[in-house]
Amino acid sequence: MSKIDSLFVTRLYRARLSELGKAINVDELETTCLSISEDDEAGQDWCEKNDFPGYTSYASLADLSWRFSIFKALVKSIDKHVAEFAKDLEFNLDGKKLKLDSMWINILPEGCIHTSHLHPHSVISGTTYVAMPKGASAIKFEDPRHAMMMAAPPRKVKARDEMRSFIYVEPDVGDVLLWESWLRHEVPMNMAEEERISVSFNYGWE
Repeated sequence: MSKIDSLFVTRLYRARLSELGKAINVDELETTCLSISEDDEAGQDWCEKNDFPGYTSYASLADLSWRFSIFKALVKSIDKHVAEFAKDLEFNLDGKKLKLDSMWINILPEGCIHTSHLHPHSVISGTTYVAMPKGASAIKFEDPRHAMMMAAPPRKVKARDEMRSFIYVEPDVGDVLLWESWLRHEVPMNMAEEERISVSFNYGWE
């Protein structure tokens, strides 16, 4: 009898942020993100110089959890989710820990995108969602084997999720998504009239 196994797997963790740790006031988090974006002149300058659509604090603020108590609480909650995901991934951490090494705000106005990328030098990356107005873009994940398929025909339109070349995930406000940092992803154009707001982060092994 023939048998087909799945040899390798790409895991995506999705949960409500409030499932672990102290509940975060998302309205307060949104207000804080917007206030930071208005005051962060260095971040605004970086976005303008690098043709980055909307706003990100990626290159300007490396200490959000030190500056703002709500980000400190957010990190404590995300730490718990990352620990759960690491168990699922069956990492042998060899006595070390997965620790937050960067966190930043993303604000995408209508018509803006965040092009395909990955997060080198990290182990686990993720995003929690602060504002997702109706029509806001999903996050798009790419099959990591994609570049090696060469002469392969396209997948069927109704292919099983695990066989698709791209997966679109539509998170809700208050969700947290985690994935291994080598997984390529992007945010297609935001078609909503209002801003799409999220907080992204990387965890390293140390």
